[in-house]
Amino acid sequence: MFGDLFEEDDSSVSHNQYGKGKKLKTKAVEPPPPREFTNLSGIRNQGGTCYLNSLLQTLHFTPEFREALFSLGPEELGSLEDKDKPDAKVRIIPLELQRLFAQLLLLDQEAASTADLTDSFGWTSNEEENSKPDVNLKDLQNEEEIDDPLMILKTILLQEESNLIPVDQLGQKLLKKIGISWNKKYRKQYGPLRKFLQLHSQTFLLSSDESTVRLLKNSTLQAEPDFQRNDQQIFKTLPSESPGFNGRTSCPHWFDINDSKVQPIKEKDIQQQFQGKESAYMLFYRKSQLQRPPEARGNPRYRVPRHLLSEMDAANIELQTKRAECDSTENNFELHLHLGPHYHFFNGALHPVGSQTESVWDLTFDKRKTLGDLRQSIFQLLEFWEGDMVLSVAKLLPAGLHVYQTLDGDSLTLSEIELADGEDIFVWNGVEVGGIQIPAGRDCEPLLLNVLHLATSSEGGKCQQLIEFPHVFPSNAEVGTVFTSLAIPGGVVLINNTESIGEKNWTTIPKVDLKKTFREQGLRNGSSILIRDSNHDNSLLAKQEKWITSMNEIDWLQVKNLCELESEEEQVRISATVNTVVFDIRIKAIQELKLMKELAENSCLRPIDRNGKLLCPVPDNYTLKEAGLKMGSSLGLCPGRAPTSSQLFLFFAVGSDVQPGTEMEIIVEETLSVRDCLKIMLEKSGLLGDAWHLRKMDWCYEAGEPLCDEDATLKELTICSGDTLLLIEGKLPPLGFLTVPIWWYQPQHPSGHWKSHQDRRNCTPSQGGIWRAISAQGAPGDVHAEVSLHYLGDIDISEDATLMELKSQAMTLPSFSEFVIPSPAFLRAWTVESKRPSRLLRADQQQLKEYKLGRRTEICLEPLQKEENLGPQDVLLRTQMRLPGERAYALPMNMVWDAARGWTAGSLRQRVADFYSLPVEKIEIAKYFPEKFEWLPISSWNQQITKRKKKKKQDNLQGAPYHLKDGDTIGVKNLLAEDDDDFSTVTDDIGKEKQKQLALGKRKSQEALRVQSSHVFSGAETPARPRGPEASLSIHVGSFR
Repeated sequence: MFGDLFEEDDSSVSHNQYGKGKKLKTKAVEPPPPREFTNLSGIRNQGGTCYLNSLLQTLHFTPEFREALFSLGPEELGSLEDKDKPDAKVRIIPLELQRLFAQLLLLDQEAASTADLTDSFGWTSNEEENSKPDVNLKDLQNEEEIDDPLMILKTILLQEESNLIPVDQLGQKLLKKIGISWNKKYRKQYGPLRKFLQLHSQTFLLSSDESTVRLLKNSTLQAEPDFQRNDQQIFKTLPSESPGFNGRTSCPHWFDINDSKVQPIKEKDIQQQFQGKESAYMLFYRKSQLQRPPEARGNPRYRVPRHLLSEMDAANIELQTKRAECDSTENNFELHLHLGPHYHFFNGALHPVGSQTESVWDLTFDKRKTLGDLRQSIFQLLEFWEGDMVLSVAKLLPAGLHVYQTLDGDSLTLSEIELADGEDIFVWNGVEVGGIQIPAGRDCEPLLLNVLHLATSSEGGKCQQLIEFPHVFPSNAEVGTVFTSLAIPGGVVLINNTESIGEKNWTTIPKVDLKKTFREQGLRNGSSILIRDSNHDNSLLAKQEKWITSMNEIDWLQVKNLCELESEEEQVRISATVNTVVFDIRIKAIQELKLMKELAENSCLRPIDRNGKLLCPVPDNYTLKEAGLKMGSSLGLCPGRAPTSSQLFLFFAVGSDVQPGTEMEIIVEETLSVRDCLKIMLEKSGLLGDAWHLRKMDWCYEAGEPLCDEDATLKELTICSGDTLLLIEGKLPPLGFLTVPIWWYQPQHPSGHWKSHQDRRNCTPSQGGIWRAISAQGAPGDVHAEVSLHYLGDIDISEDATLMELKSQAMTLPSFSEFVIPSPAFLRAWTVESKRPSRLLRADQQQLKEYKLGRRTEICLEPLQKEENLGPQDVLLRTQMRLPGERAYALPMNMVWDAARGWTAGSLRQRVADFYSLPVEKIEIAKYFPEKFEWLPISSWNQQITKRKKKKKQDNLQGAPYHLKDGDTIGVKNLLAEDDDDFSTVTDDIGKEKQKQLALGKRKSQEALRVQSSHVFSGAETPARPRGPEASLSIHVGSFR
């Protein structure tokens, strides 16, 4: 029955696609698609193999033939593993046919490949090409067909496995076939290749990233009528033949099998499709009386050899794995979460308070999920988050981070929202950051502009000095606000939107246009603004007040003598160009200052900023352009050589409170370790001991993260010349450890006269231990005007330790011996922020690293009367009952509220009523805001309408305006004793009055400063620009960019 199938074949045989012990051969781009709803597998057309495919499907759907083939074992056919052995008798063709049938029955893929089977026939690729004259480009004799790119591209794709190919390779194969590239032959008429493929979407299917292209199944070449339909056949599968539609085998179905494509077809369509004299369809009939055994019905594994069952099962598992990996790669994208609590609004934009790792978290997420899923995942990720969570699209601009539109519609998928891979998302409460309301949207986008101020130097009126510094302005602000922002009474504004500062690039803004916004004037990041006093000589401006005519006349640098040697001149002006070498300027300055020639070997030039600070020395071999020096700048001639290319010039200071001008200077090798650099700085500072560490000053003049790896070199930590390092007392813990300051917290303890929290390091210990306390302004009632925090000491603990272990270690501190605590379970732990207990740390067995405490976290411990085990939904509140007839409260009491059923006002009111054994309708409650000295009544509102979502929203005390969290104070009023709406105390009145006085004093001082600046400008002929309040910070905004 099998004829020549058993003839030996000595020709080369390719490795089997799903051979034993071999990996599934799939496309590198993506795995083959799974079977469609028919649950039947087609056969891929290699190009001209459509008749073969029809014959193979016919044999496959003949169970008598298929099962007879499966019954042949290694005794009759041998094994493919032995095919390369010289004496082995291996029947390769039937073995490959067995495996193909097993794939058609069991492998979950849309279409099987006959490549290994045709290899066993001895067919080569050349023979395959010659066997399909209808699709060979060489046989396209008609010139019109050759000029048709659609025909050519379809022909190339038909020759590919799965009719799939990368777009780049498609262009290469086109060049190889016709001898000319797409761009030269077709681009002018049809456009780029990818655009052509997109326009013919009914024929070609591009992948989502447009990297690969597939020929659609219903697309064939229009060569000859019989070619269009010669690869199709109609099968009627009975319940015993195939699982049918997803395993449902209740009735037989007719199927139209067209190579890879398998579709159900109705009987009436079969009659219409095959009527007429000519038909290239292969029709296969079998006797209806043939019966299948019951065990074969709906069982595609029937009579399949065990080794093939194992191979197909392994191949299916591998296919599932690869599809899951491909699905994850295609649908997962990365988001950068910028956490609002770790940012502050400064100089027109948002900037991180701490390190990048604390402020920005990367999250990989499935873009098919909804915005609500993303919000819930972030809630779970940020365990410390309390209150409303708003997600907004943000963007890093030269000025800093700026917030744009808020993401809305929790039921929409991230793909529908059109979030891009690598998008920056700002996580905040939607209103403010650090107490400052944040402007959002494109209209108020911050612009970082270069501001140039042409002013007379303070040394006299002989020369004009050009001062340049960066400054941030909102793009929707009026241009005229530049005067108030920079404390300049008035003048002329010129703008330059190009990188060049040539005279023809500057335009004067008329006074009428000063009311236009920066965006309306066409200014963008990097644009320049020149501010010139209106009473300057008009020769600086053209008569039409349009172009600057003397900008290029500033071709000098001013050099001051700072060598502490007497000379006839204190400063000289040296002519130069941007290509002048610094060494030439230094030597010329020494000559004109008439100083000793010995200084030529032991001196350097250092730029002087507009605040008078000496900056890092400039290397002698730099040109002015390479050194970044502008014409008109001031330089100081100082003793000592400039650092070499392998050295760093660093500023350093002791402590975090650095006053301008108090920094010390040092030159070290860039390969020096942090430990050795610390020793040199300690020696130069005259400090003893090893309990010190280094921190790098950040861009806003605050102590940044510590340099933890003391064995790393300065170069490895990206320390650059001009950086400022701070010597901070306290030895750093080893890697993986935290140094945690521990405080003792007694809410009920009367207030006392304690020293400041910030000054605890420099205070003398008392006899009873090291005690400190914090004054917390505006606590409710007169008795509790201060929060008592007593400093116990520091502990070094591993980040892998649990909260219980931290409490146990804190109990070993010497200052803790005065307290009688039975066990660590009788202690409650809080983080300390803004001089107050902040976040409650629950779950004693949780590791410290899971709390994400950071290296600056301080913890306070509160004693308990009994052990407590707070659940994740339990909220700890301080409740105080108002004293009838008095504007004061009783001592606070701890109340635990189970918020599992919702953070609603009604639930909280019921819990408070039960706690005080009062009717719920006879109490009123309010939350206290100590920073504002205000009480906010909590009413039982059930629903509210939000303008943004246009739907009802359940009340949630975690959100605005209450932002309820652990440790908050809740005032309780008994309406049976007094019936009024006032929750305030006498202390609140005093606190509010003090705040008003402070605000008034601050306003008066600002007005006095403006008046003083105005007098200075009006009384001087050529005034110098006064120092703005944000000057030092604005310089570092530039470096931040």
